[in-house]
Amino acid sequence: MTGRFSREAVIRWAPLLVLIALVILFTAINPQFFSLRNFARITISSAPALMVAVGVTFIILMGSIDLSMEGVISLTAVLFCMAFVRFGGNLAAGGWLAMPLILALGAGIGFVNGLIHVRLRIPSFMASLAMGFVGTGAAVLLTGGDIVKVDDDVFRGLLTYRVLGFPLMVYVAVVFLGLGWFLQTRTTLGRNFYAVGGGEDLAHASGLNVRRVRIAGFTLAGVFYAVAAILQVAKLGQAESVTGANFMFISITSVVVGGVALWGGVGGVWNALVGVLIVNTINNGMVVIGLPDYVQDGMLGLLVIVAVVLSTDRRAAIVVK
Repeated sequence: MTGRFSREAVIRWAPLLVLIALVILFTAINPQFFSLRNFARITISSAPALMVAVGVTFIILMGSIDLSMEGVISLTAVLFCMAFVRFGGNLAAGGWLAMPLILALGAGIGFVNGLIHVRLRIPSFMASLAMGFVGTGAAVLLTGGDIVKVDDDVFRGLLTYRVLGFPLMVYVAVVFLGLGWFLQTRTTLGRNFYAVGGGEDLAHASGLNVRRVRIAGFTLAGVFYAVAAILQVAKLGQAESVTGANFMFISITSVVVGGVALWGGVGGVWNALVGVLIVNTINNGMVVIGLPDYVQDGMLGLLVIVAVVLSTDRRAAIVVK
């Protein structure tokens, strides 16, 4: 019992301790790392990634995987910019209508993603990967390879206007993080995610409609991907077919490093938050101290291996030779 408690304690607290250790390490090497301006940079890069990580957390909690985020973000970002311009080009003139429209579109894409996975019985990684390709292809088709810009200063205020040193987009991300936490811990749907991830057969035997839960999970993830797309447009001021590039690696790495078990039923949105901060702290810290990109990738890879080792019961694991 003591060993089990110790293992669970390590899994629970290790990501946070790693984050603290990284901050101390980078600060010791370069004191400029520990500054409000630098922390603001970290949170700006973390905000869209956090939304994606929260969305994919719901999927992983069910024991599934979603690889569609890059295509979904690219498509919803492009359509958001087009709708924003079509509705007047600024928030006051009606551009705000693009926001609920894109959130609904994200939900619709997620719903289709889950429906294909569940109804056609295609593994989630394959169904979602295909949907990601469809999203990227649709973004290329809509833009013709060009860039769609948003020039509204009020909307760009999500990045440029700061409160207590942090831009508004960080606070928007915090609000949606709180929403994700509420859905995870205070709703029947959130509890059902854990039930499905803890054992699909048992959940089905208890009367739970597992298919409906899975579709709802993918739909919810699509909403958070759309939020990430809007924040990414606010940060860049534009969208194109590659706006969602690299979000797959960042989000899944963050979730795993943060302590969400790939096997389902363990972790939550707070783990996703810590994981995103770890990944972006490493990326930022490496730049601050002047190390090359490949060192960043190597360190992240090492952290992923350690996280998976800690979260896996290797006595019960089956290795295929």
